Amino acid sequence: MTRPSTVSDLRRGDTATDPPAPGPGTARKRGRQPRPGRGGVLAVFLAPALALFVLLVLAPIVVAAYASFFKWNGFGLPENFIGLDNYTRAFGDPTFRGDLWRGLILVVLSLVVQLPVALALAMLLNQPLRGRAVYRLIFFAPYVLSEVTTAVLFTLVFSPNRGLGEGVARWLGADAGTVFADPDTVLYAVFLVVSWKYFGLYMMLFLAARQGIPKELHEAAVTDGATGWQAFRHVTLPLLGPTIRISIFLSVIGTIQLFDMVWVLTGGGPIHSSETLAVTMYQFGFRRFEVGYASAISIVMFLLSLVFALFYQRIVLRRDTAGAITTQGGQR
Repeated sequence: MTRPSTVSDLRRGDTATDPPAPGPGTARKRGRQPRPGRGGVLAVFLAPALALFVLLVLAPIVVAAYASFFKWNGFGLPENFIGLDNYTRAFGDPTFRGDLWRGLILVVLSLVVQLPVALALAMLLNQPLRGRAVYRLIFFAPYVLSEVTTAVLFTLVFSPNRGLGEGVARWLGADAGTVFADPDTVLYAVFLVVSWKYFGLYMMLFLAARQGIPKELHEAAVTDGATGWQAFRHVTLPLLGPTIRISIFLSVIGTIQLFDMVWVLTGGGPIHSSETLAVTMYQFGFRRFEVGYASAISIVMFLLSLVFALFYQRIVLRRDTAGAITTQGGQR
């Protein structure tokens, strides 16, 4: 498009040409150009987080790995190098092997009892019940409490001659005061406390995921003649898959690192019947001052968590993470 520039130009027939309007391709190219100083801004915001990550995560791992090759009491610098003897001692120790077995039992109980109960409650509280908001609050409230507070609470509940649990057990003709003192029941009592503390979290995760499923899918299933169980099995459960898989991951990792409630409830007793890897590590590191051996146990815990996380993400969460990456790429 042309326009006359001046009156004299108009007389001479000269014209001035307008600059071409920018097209969508030009705007897209301009949008992809890096902004000046952007790298400096990213460095400023990332530096504190990276510094904390290095100081509080990477550095302790490196120090623990280094100390695990020494016979060291934690004072001064480690000097007595013994190689892999701490790891050999750990896997030859019946208490350590028992910790692995008890951890496996807690993991299985969590997957078989805790998560299904949380899922069932989430499905129940998704129904139009009167006062369901109050029920949700009651079931989620234990998760707000700290681990130590929860352990102290249940210590009082099952306290012999004084606790509420003991009174109810006597009314039923049983004895609840010995659940934390009996080697045959203490691990299951600890699991009961852990489940009471954490099942509210998983219930809310399942409930949030359930409410994110479009109602039209269930209406279509009912229209096709599906029963309530069939609609749950073939529509709800598959769509809850990503949340269920994440909950399993959190449950397993949390069980490997379980310490606070076990230490306050039982201290690992009686006769190591409720001891976990973290409790054993604490016992040797801060009670017996065998820091080298405790460091070896901590590295085993770290490797167990790392290997499980990598394997689980690679095999189980692969489809979920691939879908998330694809979605983000499409939004860009």
